[in-house]
Amino acid sequence: MGAHPVRRWLRSERPNVRADVVAGLPGAISSVPDGMAAAVLVGVNPIHGLYACFAGPVAGGLSSSTRLMVITTTTAAALAAGSALSDVDPADRPDALILLTLIAGVAMILAGVAKLGRYTRFVSHSVMIGFLTGISVNIFCGQISALTGAQASGGFALAKAVDVVTHPARIDIPSLLAGLGALGILAGLSRTRLAPVGALVALVVPTAVVILAGADSVARVEDVGEIPPGIPLPDLPNLSLLSFSLVTGALAVAAIVLVQGSGVAEAAPNRDGSVSNANQDFIAQGVGNLAAGFFRGQPVGGSVGQTALNQTVGGRTRWAPICAGLWMLVILAAFSGVVGVVAMPTLAAVLIFAAVGSLRLGELKTIMRTGHTSQIAIVSTFLATLFLPVAAAVGLGVTLSLLLQLNQEAMDLKVVELKPAGDGRWTEHPASERLPSHQTIVLDVYGSLLYAGSRTLGAKLPDPAGAEAPAVVLRLRGRTSVGATFVKVLADYAAALHTAGGRLYLSGVDHGLAELLRRTNRVDVSGPVTVFEAGELVGESTEKARHEAETWAVAHRTNTPDQ
Repeated sequence: MGAHPVRRWLRSERPNVRADVVAGLPGAISSVPDGMAAAVLVGVNPIHGLYACFAGPVAGGLSSSTRLMVITTTTAAALAAGSALSDVDPADRPDALILLTLIAGVAMILAGVAKLGRYTRFVSHSVMIGFLTGISVNIFCGQISALTGAQASGGFALAKAVDVVTHPARIDIPSLLAGLGALGILAGLSRTRLAPVGALVALVVPTAVVILAGADSVARVEDVGEIPPGIPLPDLPNLSLLSFSLVTGALAVAAIVLVQGSGVAEAAPNRDGSVSNANQDFIAQGVGNLAAGFFRGQPVGGSVGQTALNQTVGGRTRWAPICAGLWMLVILAAFSGVVGVVAMPTLAAVLIFAAVGSLRLGELKTIMRTGHTSQIAIVSTFLATLFLPVAAAVGLGVTLSLLLQLNQEAMDLKVVELKPAGDGRWTEHPASERLPSHQTIVLDVYGSLLYAGSRTLGAKLPDPAGAEAPAVVLRLRGRTSVGATFVKVLADYAAALHTAGGRLYLSGVDHGLAELLRRTNRVDVSGPVTVFEAGELVGESTEKARHEAETWAVAHRTNTPDQ
């Protein structure tokens, strides 16, 4: 009896399963050059990229909430991994890569379990575009040497590219022709129906020409290392290679993958209308990395290009990316021996073409026109990505995003004066710089009151100096949590009002905030400060505060001898 529901489910899903199996094949074929090229960025045998293109989509696809997202190699993650392993001995790099991938996977799973998905929105769009633009330029410059067959020296990718250009005698003509031929194929097929397999054609055709021409000067994949035949087997990490730089590099990879994955989820909504869960996708990408690491692969993440291809070729459910991974396993079993003869300049061409294609010139122009804050963010992150290790650039980008967020919140804070218009309505006016004597004003605040915002509030509140017996009603409706800085600013302003013989009234105060003010003992809510807690009727507590303030002001004027 238990088998009947299974059979019914299989019958109902048969059209989807057939479509997903078919959709997985072009995804696997296009992953061959992508995976190999990603491994080149890391500086390891291209077979490690192919292993990741098998394990990542299968393991990640089983657990992702964004069902069409393909979790596979990405150029940004590969470049970050390569930067983290740059000081590792080439003989130890494959083992170190496995360890780095596993650590990154654990970090992603922990981020998902801790529900850190909501914090990806704090990474500024300007910072992310600056970082991705820097990644693209680094890939372009870093592959000039492989494209031309020239030896290059330099501390970073741009310096190596300049070294090749300034020493043209080092260029190997057969290598250059093979690379340019691959670029020509990529450009020619990019706007045709063969675009999904364009990269594969760009590897095969120039490589065949190189072999037939006997151009032995052209580097081959097998020159990087021996290509193991057959399918990958699980392997355990070498913990002796664990180091601080490896851990920080893995965390940088995790940060890049998680932010990129969030963008992929937005671009590939579920067909059934269900909402993706960022934290579940974090976990899925972590699981994909654990699988990739155990099968001797490199870091993986939500791929924009592969996910878009999955949608284009008709993928319907999570089984489409899973089938792509299984098709890759078939390709490895049948053709892994052929991988070694691929000409390295063709892989460089694939990376250069992808790097140029990923430049978002329209978004760059828009960001550069939106003001100094965005300009500083994008330029700083771009330059950091060019000249610093990727881990440092990621850390700088995240820090810069948070600083810009705080700075913008502080700059956006605005204090306005509210004047009653009758029938419980208010009109809004710019707040004056100084308080008038023997009068009541009602103030409202727009913007964040955390940290710098509180200090900005203190600077923008009307100055009580020189005034006699001023009364201020400060509206705080909707403020449920504040920090110590706000409490200090409030206490200082209340003290300044008290010195001028005035009083401070707080209206619309949340009950929890009122209790916090009482506990701090910094604000005397039983003396110079009166608190009116918020009620269900908007504006009611403010009207009560204004009425009491004016009653106090009238009584004070009556009791003042010179009035």
